[in-house]
Amino acid sequence: MPSAEALRRLRWNCRRGLLENDLVLERFLDRHAGSLDDEGLVRLNELLRLGDNELWDLITGRLEPQPRYADIVARLRED
Repeated sequence: MPSAEALRRLRWNCRRGLLENDLVLERFLDRHAGSLDDEGLVRLNELLRLGDNELWDLITGRLEPQPRYADIVARLRED
């Protein structure tokens, strides 16, 4: 489980310019943040470095994620 500080940083990094991404990421954190392990945090932070449009394309299925990110993207799509 991530530390309180790591969760605060993650929540801050999930703030996006594209409202749709904001909403999906907020729901994802509300449901899954406590269950992310260290590797999950690393992968999510790597995804957050993508531009808004590319991230949205992954979430909506217009782009398929690299296998490394498939589990997180699948959970983003669920929410």
